[in-house]
Parts: sequence; structure tokens; C-alpha cells
Amino acid sequence: MTTPGDFEIGRSVLTGYTADNELHRALTILRNEGVNPEVVVEFTAERDGVFCGITEVKTLLDRVLPETGREVWALDEGVSVAGGEVALRIRAPYASFGLFETAILGTLASCTGWATAAAECVEAGDGIPVIAYGARHVHPEVVGVMDYSAVVGKCASSSSVVGQQLHGLTPSGTMPHSLVLLMGDTVRSIMAFDKHMPPEVPRVALVDTFKDEAEEALDVAKALRERLRGIRLDTPKERGGVTPDLVHEIRARLDQGGYSHVDIFVSGGITPERIREFVDASAPVSVFAVGYYIAAASPISFTADIKEIENRAVAKRGRIPGLAVNPRLSQVL
Repeated sequence: MTTPGDFEIGRSVLTGYTADNELHRALTILRNEGVNPEVVVEFTAERDGVFCGITEVKTLLDRVLPETGREVWALDEGVSVAGGEVALRIRAPYASFGLFETAILGTLASCTGWATAAAECVEAGDGIPVIAYGARHVHPEVVGVMDYSAVVGKCASSSSVVGQQLHGLTPSGTMPHSLVLLMGDTVRSIMAFDKHMPPEVPRVALVDTFKDEAEEALDVAKALRERLRGIRLDTPKERGGVTPDLVHEIRARLDQGGYSHVDIFVSGGITPERIREFVDASAPVSVFAVGYYIAAASPISFTADIKEIENRAVAKRGRIPGLAVNPRLSQVL
């Protein structure tokens, strides 16, 4: 059983199978030539974002770097990073980590992209919780890291169990349309949910499968009464999607029926722009569930540059030789 933040580095990474082939070739040549100096490599963000991935990178470096003669400096997980800012600095013999440049860059790029997209949604929500629902939009091998990154970006939780193993928060979820369709009735579905789920699981009913959303919301509220925590709206785009007006109507009908305790969850194609529409209209949304926008976030690219070799300042053309000044870096290894 893992503990939160306990990343498991895959065999394909440790063996270098995920590395660019040019790095394998370079290390073969350097090894045969007997060249393995101490170097300093700096990793720099290409644009602004929420820095993420350093916990996993630190786990990798702790595995591969020598126990002595190493220094790793980095920004903290979850802080803002500016374009052009050095976010990670490694001092060690080149052969100990050169092969892992690809993995480090890819981890920081993807995680920072996901965390930044999540932060954009959270900022748009202006205090309304955002749950990451992106697992169905990415390869299963990266679901946990994506959900972890979303939480670093201040999402309240995520939908997958593997994400929970990394960020430590209870995974969120209501019920799928498949359950409602197979049960044949929304009320029957939430009653079965209530019967079979542990008491600590919030009772949140999906209310857009068979009937008008407001009608189904009242039906499930009448059936479960005080045990109903909330209803989720996931109206498809073919029917106009979920709108602020729909949320206002359902809130009013629930309140008139004496069900003011029932929260309204909104999902389905949610973006920061759509979140702002609900917020600007003062729509009484309790939780936004965001999937594709976070999952499909563009990576925020990082570059890696050798800046010192045996304490001698160096750099390729276009870069300034020597270490960049960044007082925000702290030593992590």
C-alpha cells in the first residue's frame, strides 16, 4: 500500500527505455572515452504555470544519483513558476543522471500542464470546489499522476482510486449513466445506491437520464429525503448542456419542495469559461466536475542545459554560461 506522494518509478524509466535514443548513444560514447565529469544541469520553464512533478522527479533522482557528491535544488511543488525561471538544478556526475533527462523533462512538462489547467478552473470557480474527472480522457498509465497534478492545482479531489493513492484525498464520484439505464429508473438507481453503498459515501443522484432534470431531481429528493446529499447535472450538448438558468430553476424547485439541503453538482464539458458563466450568473452550483479540460491540457515545456562542468561555467549558444540566480530554489536532495 502506497502513502500519499509515494511515487513508484517504473522499470521502463529506470532502464532508460523511455529515454531519447540520442542520450543512450551519448552515454555509450562518454563511457568508452572515460568522460564523466561533475556537471550542473538547470531545468527551465518555457512559460508561466503551476509547478508540478518535482515530488516524482525527486523520487527518481534519489534512486539514481550517488548518495554522496550530489545536490538537487528545486522550487516547491505547487508554487507558481515563471517562463524563463530555473525550476530545478542538479549537480552530480553526468553519467548518474544524463539518461533520465527525457523522463525529468516529460514529468515536469505534463504535470505542470495538468496542474495549471486545474488551477485555471479553480480560479474561475471563485471558491466553488472543482473535482478532477479526467481519467477517461487519458491513457490509464498516467491517470494517477494526472489526478495528483490536478490536486496540486487545488482541485478538491479527483475521480480515481489510483489518484487517491498519490494525493491522499477521498476519490469523488456519483453514479454513471450506465447504472441508471441498466436499472431502468433514476429513483430505483439512487435507492439501490443508498442500499448498497457504505454510509460515508455521499448520496448524489444523476438526474438527466430519462426525464426532465427538475422532475427527476424532485423525484429522487422525495425518495431519499434527508439522506440525499445532492444531484448531478450532466445534460449533453445535444440538449443544450447544463446552463445557469437550469441550475436556478432546479434550485428553486428543490427549495420550494423543502429540499434546500440538496446540493447541485455540474459536469459535462466544463471549462474555465463555462465556470465563469455560472459564477457571473450567481448560479447556485455546489461543485464543478472538470474532465477533458484538465486531461487535455498542453504540456508546459521545460528545457535542460548544462551550465557548469567541473565548476567551470559553460552553456550552448543562446544561453548564459553559469548558474542562474533564483533565491526561490531550496535544496531537496
